[in-house]
Amino acid sequence: MKKVLSRIYLVFIFILLYAPIAVLIVLSFNKSKTRAKWGGWTLEWYVKMFQDQAIMSALYNTLLIALLSALIATILGLLASFSLLSMKHRTRGFVLSLLDIPMLNAEIVTGISLMLIFIAIGQFLSHWGYTIEFGMMTVLIGHITFNIPYTVLSIMPKLRQINISTYEAALDLGASRWLAFRKVILPDIMSGVLSGFMLAFTLSLDDFVITHFTKGPGFDTLSTKIYTEVRKGIKPEMYALSTLLFASILLLILIFGRARRKTAASSQPAVY
Repeated sequence: MKKVLSRIYLVFIFILLYAPIAVLIVLSFNKSKTRAKWGGWTLEWYVKMFQDQAIMSALYNTLLIALLSALIATILGLLASFSLLSMKHRTRGFVLSLLDIPMLNAEIVTGISLMLIFIAIGQFLSHWGYTIEFGMMTVLIGHITFNIPYTVLSIMPKLRQINISTYEAALDLGASRWLAFRKVILPDIMSGVLSGFMLAFTLSLDDFVITHFTKGPGFDTLSTKIYTEVRKGIKPEMYALSTLLFASILLLILIFGRARRKTAASSQPAVY
């Protein structure tokens, strides 16, 4: 009885999680513009979505910022993880506590703080004739800023598991530091690096608050575009776009999950 109830509870949780997404997917194929009436199956909204220049521009901005911010944040997080690993225990604990603050802090506080920093820097640079325009660069810097703690916390556990003696043995055998890192250290921590990259990518993909406070006029991502559409009434094209985004993220999770399993299997020592 206990096992049956636990399974029913698990099914109920999954229904709560995925029923709204299922409704969204169904509505993206609804020929009728109203959500209250079913007009038959159609791909019209997918075609119109690709013909809408505003949506395509927001999609391009979103993907570009998500990829760049995730890549840069992963590299910076990897370097920061090595620096933390070389610190003393008490100092490392203090720095890791500081990294927890941006994750636990409300996003609206981070967004307003970044906006005020950009304004202050712009006012400072105005004395020398330079200005800071809110747009893609400010949004990119904002996304990198809040992504770094997540990449560090994804990579640090893997770094603590590596055997440093293997790296030192590679150096003794004549390998350069870069070659030893690429052939010895990186394969062992690759699953953590991929996890940090995927986490940063997905967080950047759907971020609204920080993007809203750091973007300028005329620049939109999908989150800010959808927010604008909600006030005027959501177009069915947005259902189609959200469906494609969900399918893309699901496909990426499956690909990266398979890559992580292969990396973990290859890093295990052979048994003879």
